Amino acid sequence: MGDWCTTGRRGGWQVLFYILCLSALDSVTGQARYSIPEEQSEGSIVGNIGRDLGLEVKRLVSGKARIITKGARQYVDLNRDKGLLVVKERIDREELCGQTTPCSFSFELIIENPIQLYRVTVEVRDINDNTPSFPKDEINLEISENAVSGARFSLESAVDPDVGVNSIQNYSLRPKDNFKLEVHSQADGGKYIEMVLQTPLDREEQETLSLMLIATDGGEPQRTGTVRIHITVLDANDNAPVCGQPVYKTDVKESSPKGTLITTVSADDADQGVNGEVTFSIAHVAKEAKELFELNVDTGEIKLVGNLDFEKTKNYQLNVKARDQGGFTDTCKVVIQIIDENDNVPTIQLMSHSNSIPEDSPPGTTVAVINVEDADSDGNGVVLCYINADIPFKIESSLTDYYTIVTDSTLDRETVSEYNVTITVSDEGTPPLSSNKSITVKVSDVNDNPPKFDQPVYSKSIQENNSPGFSIFSVRASDADWGQNARVSYFLDDKQVNGVTASSVVSVNLENGAIHAVRSFDYEQIKSFQFNVTARDGGSPPLSSVVAVRILVQDQNDNAPQVLYPVQTSSSLVAEMVPRSADVGYLVTKVVAVDVDSGQNAWLSYKLQKATDRALFEVGLQNGEIRTIRQVTDKDAVKQRLTVVVEDNGQPSRSATVNVNVAVADSFPEVLSEFTDFTHDKEYNDNLTFYLVLALAVVSFLFITCLVVIISVKIYRWRQSRVLYHSNLPVIPYYPPRYADTLGTGTLQHVYNYEVCRTTDSRKSDCKFVRPCSQNVLIMDPSCTGTMQRMQSEQNILDEPDSPLEHDLNVDNVCFVLIASIGLFRSLQCASF
Repeated sequence: MGDWCTTGRRGGWQVLFYILCLSALDSVTGQARYSIPEEQSEGSIVGNIGRDLGLEVKRLVSGKARIITKGARQYVDLNRDKGLLVVKERIDREELCGQTTPCSFSFELIIENPIQLYRVTVEVRDINDNTPSFPKDEINLEISENAVSGARFSLESAVDPDVGVNSIQNYSLRPKDNFKLEVHSQADGGKYIEMVLQTPLDREEQETLSLMLIATDGGEPQRTGTVRIHITVLDANDNAPVCGQPVYKTDVKESSPKGTLITTVSADDADQGVNGEVTFSIAHVAKEAKELFELNVDTGEIKLVGNLDFEKTKNYQLNVKARDQGGFTDTCKVVIQIIDENDNVPTIQLMSHSNSIPEDSPPGTTVAVINVEDADSDGNGVVLCYINADIPFKIESSLTDYYTIVTDSTLDRETVSEYNVTITVSDEGTPPLSSNKSITVKVSDVNDNPPKFDQPVYSKSIQENNSPGFSIFSVRASDADWGQNARVSYFLDDKQVNGVTASSVVSVNLENGAIHAVRSFDYEQIKSFQFNVTARDGGSPPLSSVVAVRILVQDQNDNAPQVLYPVQTSSSLVAEMVPRSADVGYLVTKVVAVDVDSGQNAWLSYKLQKATDRALFEVGLQNGEIRTIRQVTDKDAVKQRLTVVVEDNGQPSRSATVNVNVAVADSFPEVLSEFTDFTHDKEYNDNLTFYLVLALAVVSFLFITCLVVIISVKIYRWRQSRVLYHSNLPVIPYYPPRYADTLGTGTLQHVYNYEVCRTTDSRKSDCKFVRPCSQNVLIMDPSCTGTMQRMQSEQNILDEPDSPLEHDLNVDNVCFVLIASIGLFRSLQCASF
């Protein structure tokens, strides 16, 4: 605690300044105290509040420093530009405090941003600006001539609103021939005076007396007040009234209604008759007491005629004078003690209040400063202050009667955006009185929530062959924040998707998250792809979240089935041979087709659309196998033509057709006439015959040569095998590559041989097919007159029945010779053209 005292002379004022540093709360900085004389002119300087509190002028200006007073009048104003406290209006100490000393008034200095609170107390010093005055200009007394020396006569005292040395200090009486003056002090600090008879009166000598009572104060300059006393000397009445008690004490509740009997005073007079009749009156009492109490002059009853207020005056003292008809008097005191009752409701005054507070404010942030008062005393004036318990705020005490509302925990605008804080104050009276005040605190938004998608992963299907710009669907993210912080924008993460950038495949609408196809999708090229979409809010800094989006391309039936076998060409004719001995269910061939679509769009079914003889063949619905459904007879036509429809299961379905030529015969010559119905000019046929004869001669020569070589090799190997046989070594059979059983039963085999046919027309291209070894196939070109039949190796060339190795070798060699001959024959055919 530090003290500063500044003394100066301007109209006789002094300034006393105190700074009390308080560390209870950060929101309360200190207390200042000044002392000035009353009746200062407007604009007079009270003190330099900025310098004394250590505040710079710019802090007072920026913080919007202002004075807050409790009452309706403001005596002191703040000059923020200079940091001075100045007198705003004339201060009358007597009007402000009455007889209370010391006299002071307080106000609060509030500075915002941040909130700082200072209490300033200004003591008003009394000056001698009031002259003592008596209630009456003249006092008339009637005194019996037989009044004995020492008889006392009560006089009304003068009133001086000033206090201390400026109040009344002494009384004097002039002249002092018959009376002297005695001054008595009362318990409440007041004084009453009595005039004491020193020399007996003689009415016959002097019927009236005139005295001057002078009241003098102690101020500078000294002031005096006077009243003239007129004394009328009465005839003898030698007994004075005597009060029943010198002091009457009574207690009365401040809530007592008007008409309440306070007490009754009594007095006895030994005289009889008129001289024994006593009347009562209240002497030298304050104006306030006269307005509250009423004395019955005949009975001495004192009744309440006004409203008591303990907070204004706690007790009263009445001087009751009993007087008989002869002028004798006696005085007694009536002390009335006011009992306090809980009749004042605590009041709440909002000194400073923040309408909104950011949701990221730390605990302990000041929201409001309030002042609480209760005019009652003792327990009735003890105030308890609290707020509702269901909010994240608490109330703390700062200065006396001041409370600060601060945050008690973290705030979340997304949970609660506004709080109603109800401040309740109650005293400890019986019954307790309370009052409340509500303030609204809004929580301002902070960008603390990232956007949140309504799904963790998005998956959407789209039909292929869509149009570019087609809207697939929309992703949506919500942000729990408010305003700009909750405005969500959508962005496409432009990464690689199946080897291309995502932006070349799809686009995302910035505002609503709609995903559009940039191009048409083909299920056969891309079945699904995945990319990421980012949702970003408009806060500062912005927050974002990412979600994965998976697009599934659904297949459409946009591809017709493709027939792989039999191959359809325009330059050659392929016919399947069926022996006339074929049984029911004989496998003629199998139609092989594929569909590049998927799912049910790729499910293929096979139907026989047309046939030369429908009663002879059927097509497997699922596998496309063409089988006989009855025994082949001699009556069946050699040339059979089947049309097979391959149809998928799409909606609408797509189909493909294939023509299958079937020759019902046991040998090629038998069907040659059926398939050689093509005509050529004579010159063309003659040339063709020449070249074919030449080719046949060359092939025959090569065949014989190869046969001789094979026999020679066979003999050599037979001799080697005999040597091995006699040496008791194990014989390992030799199986040539591509070996296959030749005893087929009519089903398709896994091993294939190459069979080649070259057309006789140089303008036509070659045809090559892969055929099973165990089946007879007729391959013809419409422009060719020659036929070729696969030779079956069913017997050995050499007569060695005891050697399996030799038998297999013969078959292999014959096949080799046959293939070589066919190749040579075809070369000759080509050369002929």
